[in-house]
Order: sequence, then structure tokens, then C-alpha cells
Amino acid sequence: MNLTRLKAVARKEFIHILRDLRSLGLAFGLPIVLISIFGFALSLDVDQVPIMIWDQSRTPASRDLISRFDGSKYFSVSGFVEGYSIIENGLETGDIMAALVIPADFGMKEQAGKTCSAQFLIDGTNANTAAIVKGYAVAIAQAFNQELRIQRLEKKGPVKQTPAAELRGRVWYNDDMESRNNIIPGVIALVLMFLAVILTPMSVAKEWETGTMEMLISTPVKSSELVIGKLIPYILIGFMDIVLAILMGEFVFNVPLRGSVLMLFVCAVLYLITGLALGLCSGILTKNQMAASLITMMVSLLPTIMLSGFLSPIAQMPAFIQGVTWIFPARYFITILKGIYLKGIGFNGISFEISALVFFATGILLFSIKKFQRKLE
Repeated sequence: MNLTRLKAVARKEFIHILRDLRSLGLAFGLPIVLISIFGFALSLDVDQVPIMIWDQSRTPASRDLISRFDGSKYFSVSGFVEGYSIIENGLETGDIMAALVIPADFGMKEQAGKTCSAQFLIDGTNANTAAIVKGYAVAIAQAFNQELRIQRLEKKGPVKQTPAAELRGRVWYNDDMESRNNIIPGVIALVLMFLAVILTPMSVAKEWETGTMEMLISTPVKSSELVIGKLIPYILIGFMDIVLAILMGEFVFNVPLRGSVLMLFVCAVLYLITGLALGLCSGILTKNQMAASLITMMVSLLPTIMLSGFLSPIAQMPAFIQGVTWIFPARYFITILKGIYLKGIGFNGISFEISALVFFATGILLFSIKKFQRKLE
């Protein structure tokens, strides 16, 4: 490999990028847009759930139960109603997500020491959200039930009740349980893959369409020099996008970065090379900008969103889909990002994922060079 020819190809690609202001704007504007959208608009946190309350009992016991929902950060009482028709209308229109219905005999049964029940209605349109809301309501009901049990025992005599077992929960790695701490690191993988989808497939395909590839073929430039030379400018742009993403995560969204910044950059560059090489490969195979972009999107961008653990845990996917995820580099990079960002994991904890990225980056790059060499022949 001749460094002079490699430098010349990289310089040519730099000039091409600088002259194409739209592509340059996408390269730096897209990360800002994506991180802002995912950081501000996308939230997996479920809080301030709007609920309606129909209190038919109107007793101290029912008011105590209502106060627990009203005082919780997870619920927001939107109004007190009379009748199921209003509740049903609110659930249908989406004005509320849940409703608490307390029967008329609630207070009487509580005073008599009997089991007093209440009804909690949930909009199950979104199954995951409904399950979380149900969990919140059950937790409030259990705390209320425990207090009633203690009060009833105290009425029988001054006997101190000590629980047989006590479970104390503590959250590690994401103490505030903010979903953005999990989302923002994953957006880095999405930003880098967007860069590969938008810019690199067009780099080679456009050369074929405009006829400049024939001019390059007539020069002494080798296929490896041409492929690597074309990658270098985009690697540098991707490197700057990584810096931008980290700075936005740190100072805009306050996402903690507990691990090694150097290791994060090394892994990000490996993943970037994989995506860029894949984009170049599609451009070499198709010789068409639109087709190259679509192919790259299908085999890289969509798996990054759907099959990497970015939004949905891989463990919750069907067994067959879990097996499919192993062939996509995004799976390993997302694991690395979350490990470095949230857990501060060192090399030993992610050595397998790093090895997988090295394998993918090397393999796809060599495959691209081989395919381009055949095209030249």
C-alpha cells in the first residue's frame, strides 16, 4: 500500500465532502437533531399518569386511599366524577390512562374489619405502560393494606408487630431510574450508523454514476488504497460526531459517563469503520446511490434500532430473534456503550464485545476491498 496514493485519495474525498455542503450539514446537523429528539421527546419513564376518581364511599378510609394516589409522583388526579360513563369516555379519548372506583361500602367494611375492595381501571392499549401503571397501583394498595392491618392489630392490644422479613430495594447504575440515561448512550450507535447510511454508500455509487470511477481505475491506485482512502474522511467526521454526542449527553442531558473515555472512542471507531465499510460495500455492489442507501439501511440502520437492545431488551425477544441479533455489530456496540456509560466497565468486562467489533470491522473491510478489486477486473 502506497501512502502517497492513499493520501491523495483521502484528500480528493475531503475536497468532495467540503464542496457538498448538504452532506456536510447532514453529517454534523443530524447528530444534534437525533440526540435532541431521543433525549427530549422519547421517554420510557411512566409518571404523572392521569387518573379519574369515583369515590362512592366518601369516608376517611376512602379519602386516605385517594390521598396516596394524589400524593404519588406516578399519578395525577385529573378530576372526581360520578358514574362509569365519564370514566369510559375519558379512557376512550385518551384524556386519562386509569381510573379508581371506590364502592359505597368501602368505609363500612373497613370499620367492621372486613376486606374492603376498590376497582382500578387501566387503558391497556399500550401493554408495557399498562403493566407499569398496574405495578404502581398495586404497590400503593399494598402499602395501604399494610397500614390497615397494623391499625387493626393495635386496636386489639399494645402488641408491637415486627415483620418476619423485610425486603429493601436499591437500584444500581441508574439511581434515579431515568430512561434517558439508557437511551442517550444508544443514540451514539444510531448517529454513527446514520452517517454510514447517508454518506458512504453515495461516495462510491456516485463515482460510478458520474463516470469518474473509470478515471480512478486508469490510475495506479489499488483497490485497498481507494477503499481505505475513501473511509478516512468519514472516520474523522464520525470522530467529531462522537465528541459532539458525548458533550451533548454530558452537558445537555446530564447523562453520567462512568467509564473510560478512551475506551469509548476506540470502540466507537471500530463500530464506525464497520458501518462505513458496509456502506462502501453496498455502493460497490450496486453502483447506484439510492439502492446502496436502501441496502445499507436494511442491513445496518434498522437492526441498530430494533435488534440491538437499544429500545427493547434482547432477553425479552423471541428465542429465534435473539439468535439473529448475534450477526449484527450494533448488538455488541450497544452493550459496550451501556457498560462504559452506566457501569464503568473496563476492558475485561467487554472484551468479547470488543473482539466481535474487531472481527466485523476487519471482515467487512476486507470483503469490500475484495469486491472492489473484482469490479476493477
